[in-house]
Amino acid sequence: MADPKGFLKVTERELPPRRPVPVRILDWKEVYEPGDSAVLRRQAGRCMDCGVPFCHKGCPLGNLIPEWNDLMWRGQARSASERLHATNNFPEFTGRLCPAPCESSCVLGINQPAVTIKQVEVSIIEEAFARGWVEPEPPERLTGKTVAVVGSGPAGLAAAQQLTRAGHTVAVFERDDRIGGLLRYGIPDFKMEKRHLEYRLRQMQDEGTRFRAGVEIGRDITWDQLRERYDAVVIATGATVPRDLPIPGRDLAGVHFAMEYLVESNKAVAGDQVPHQISAAGKHVVVIGGGDTGADCIGTAHRQGALSVTNLAIGKQPPAERPDTHPWP
Repeated sequence: MADPKGFLKVTERELPPRRPVPVRILDWKEVYEPGDSAVLRRQAGRCMDCGVPFCHKGCPLGNLIPEWNDLMWRGQARSASERLHATNNFPEFTGRLCPAPCESSCVLGINQPAVTIKQVEVSIIEEAFARGWVEPEPPERLTGKTVAVVGSGPAGLAAAQQLTRAGHTVAVFERDDRIGGLLRYGIPDFKMEKRHLEYRLRQMQDEGTRFRAGVEIGRDITWDQLRERYDAVVIATGATVPRDLPIPGRDLAGVHFAMEYLVESNKAVAGDQVPHQISAAGKHVVVIGGGDTGADCIGTAHRQGALSVTNLAIGKQPPAERPDTHPWP
């Protein structure tokens, strides 16, 4: 395990500082400052290597969390990166965007704040990129089989990378003008700067994955044609149909779906010309919905110069800390 007495010596969570609000709303860069390596090792050392690692079970990817916590505490960052990549193709994405069910499952949460698992994860991959440890892994031999992956979001990209490394010839089809799906046009840069996506796409290209942007299946090429050209097809299109609210006033001017708003903003931040862009500049904004998408809209509206932003959510205000009536996990 990591430090056998780590959870006794360090009882608090330590996270990197956030850039001041008056500063960060002036640009589209990420909110958090770079983390301190000493703090990171202390936090990784709080991991107890539990007999039943509920963090591992809470992670949808099955990340080997106690193992890479231990390696980071020991200063073996490269080995930690290898263990992280054993279950996760893109820790630079999940380490920034995942809601971290691992942390709410952390056994330490019984009577202390959970280990900062998500921060350890993103710090591992950041060091791996900085030191050049993330290299292309092309297959040793090709199988002669071809696969089409429809959709270039995180699921499509992960499937494509695994299939390419297995030796298949893989092409990723994306109807938008750039590869990335939700990572490209749904997630604002203040949550994940697009340079992280570009790093990974370069690695995938060097491994042999082919990208076909601006191709809509069903319009530019039929499904039947796709099946004729490829031995297998992976459908990873995501869910692009928004949930509407059929209530009075829905058809009034100035009422927009979140993805209409976020896609245009992401394109503008990327330097594209967006005619008649939906903008919150100089306006009083109401965001309906308090989840991740709502938060993305709130942050975007502030950076566009909204006069005010009000968030309406149907659920109760969650507590800042775990209440006594809500025991672990």
